[in-house]
Amino acid sequence: MTELHTSQPLGIIVNGATGRMGYRQHLVRSLLAIRDSGGVPLPNGTKQPIELYLVGRNAEKLKEVAEAHSIKRWTTDLDQALAAEGFPIYFDALITQLRVPAIRKAIAAGKHIYTEKPTAESYAEALALAEEAEAAGIHNGVVHDKLYLPGLLKLRRLIDSGFFGEILSVRGEFGYWVFEGDWQPAQRPSWNYRAEDGGGIVVDMYPHWNYVIENLFGSISTVYATTRTHIPQRVDESGSPYTATADDAAYGIFELADGPIVQLNSSWATRVNRDELVEFHVDGTRGSAVVGLFSAKIQERNATPKPVWNPDIPDPRDYSATWSAVPQNEPAENGFKLQWIEFLRSVLGAGEHRYDFRSGAAGMLLAEAALASHEQGRKVSLTEHAQNLIGGPQ
Repeated sequence: MTELHTSQPLGIIVNGATGRMGYRQHLVRSLLAIRDSGGVPLPNGTKQPIELYLVGRNAEKLKEVAEAHSIKRWTTDLDQALAAEGFPIYFDALITQLRVPAIRKAIAAGKHIYTEKPTAESYAEALALAEEAEAAGIHNGVVHDKLYLPGLLKLRRLIDSGFFGEILSVRGEFGYWVFEGDWQPAQRPSWNYRAEDGGGIVVDMYPHWNYVIENLFGSISTVYATTRTHIPQRVDESGSPYTATADDAAYGIFELADGPIVQLNSSWATRVNRDELVEFHVDGTRGSAVVGLFSAKIQERNATPKPVWNPDIPDPRDYSATWSAVPQNEPAENGFKLQWIEFLRSVLGAGEHRYDFRSGAAGMLLAEAALASHEQGRKVSLTEHAQNLIGGPQ
């Protein structure tokens, strides 16, 4: 374990630094924000300085990013970065297809590893990575950013306070319209819509839904899902038409081992008519909440209106007005940054990081079970699916 100190900078290799998520969320809003504030805040009141080493495939882009943000070291050679002294941490923001071999190199180099999700293209491989990291004795973590969002932190507080009583059900809506790329450029990269390149909304979003559901509401026992490719033809970044071979929408029902029923719709082919791009409606015996990325509103049992069904006249009640906003009692920090601080503290021996490679593998198990549910047209048990994939109990 790295010793807790504040003198020498803690070196972090950032692979995929020029990509959409790697640059915007992890580099600019997290690591550079931490660096420029003096370093990782530690429990003893000091700060641990950090130093960054950028890795990517495009030398021109890397140089441009490095110069723009006063980063001294960059390379297109991952082996060179892994061999550098003073950089004990490796972060991976590559596309999923390239992630496993890069992480295996980092494990072999003895690096502590933090990675975007999914950790691999299959549950079997994700589980193997977890076992390899554990055998190497390294700190390993997977991005679980949504749990650190202000809205979900408010939801966590409501749950912990007993506000809901018994939670009965959760309904989630996520998504937005991703332009096809012809008359307006798409907001997401074209590989997201090609299954052969690791694309699809299930493998992208279901690892998120796994950790959100399991950490807030309980362990998932079964999934029933159906998927669609609603937009079959798209146009890529170069203006060339291509066939979308990956799902762009998924509709799922999750049974929890000891808890509520969860329904989640995920779509890149829906137009938004809600307050935020994702919302969770949680109903309990004593109260309900509607929670987004930032906001949360509640309705208590003793403030619940009594609707009467009458299709013959317009309903005069303003139901939205009967909900109360949950206050933002603490300053809202970027969720990616908060988890980065937690992971770096764990490496420094100054705290615990809760979400390791096994948590990442569990997310991939849910994605694979959901795809199997769609293919087989039935409800799939996660335990049985894991046994079928690996050949034994997990």
